[in-house]
Amino acid sequence: MAQRSLLTQRGRLCCGLFLCCFLLGLSSGSSAQTSQRQTTLSVLDFGKSDFARLAAEKLRTNLRSQRELVIFDPELSRAAALGAGYSGSLNMSLAEARDLGAVMASDFYIIGDAQTLRRSPSNAQIYYESYCSVFMISSRTGRLVFWDRPSFQAESPKEAEARLLLKLAELEIQHRSLIATRRAQEDERSQRELVVDANQPVIEEAPDDNDAAEAKGLRLPRPYRRLHPEYPESAARAEAEATVDVLVDVGADGEVGQVQIARWGGFGLDEATMATVRQLHFFPAMRNGTPIPLRVLLRYNFRKPPK
Repeated sequence: MAQRSLLTQRGRLCCGLFLCCFLLGLSSGSSAQTSQRQTTLSVLDFGKSDFARLAAEKLRTNLRSQRELVIFDPELSRAAALGAGYSGSLNMSLAEARDLGAVMASDFYIIGDAQTLRRSPSNAQIYYESYCSVFMISSRTGRLVFWDRPSFQAESPKEAEARLLLKLAELEIQHRSLIATRRAQEDERSQRELVVDANQPVIEEAPDDNDAAEAKGLRLPRPYRRLHPEYPESAARAEAEATVDVLVDVGADGEVGQVQIARWGGFGLDEATMATVRQLHFFPAMRNGTPIPLRVLLRYNFRKPPK
């Protein structure tokens, strides 16, 4: 009897250990699945020409080889964008970009523009340039998280296009895209986990114009000196024209606080705008003679300089 009792106890102990290991295995497996969740990505065509579609498909094929990414079917992505009324813009507000991301139903999406142009410089021989602008956007936030513009010149359009397609197949662009998605997901996670101090004053948003502000007894903040962002070389190479909007928190002391891009343009224009806005100093907003913090929208229009 004693021996049977001992065997029973050992059996119960083994069963208990097995159950514990089984539950731990489930837990670790679930954690692994959570941490290894693949990122979904849609890649829209880079224009309506055969070359533009070929360039987009070359990039899709490149990114499909990365296990961390799931590339959505291009036909479904194309139909979703068409249904949303997307016409190929590379200059969108966060709200517009989020709306397009919602119909894409992927974590991120890529838009772009691919063309081959005939160049006729006054002091050199005629050549052909093939380029591809690549913009990756977070569907959740609408933010531009990555941009690139590989470009190649050659004596014939066929040669220029071949060199560009080879570039889109390289591991470098795959690696940079992965880094961008990881960084964006980490930033978004940090924002969700950010605990807002209950004692922190809420920044009121400025009315759209002076008349609306005066009706509310407000005087909008005014910069001491108006600064204009430089047109960066990266934008000049792309001959980019865009409007960049920024939301700026101006404190009761007239100093610039948080700055957020509200409409992005890419090609280095957003970075140039942010750098300029951070240098501004303001006469603060006033309500009934008292300075108050206010969130204002600043708009900068970039046009390519005349040749």
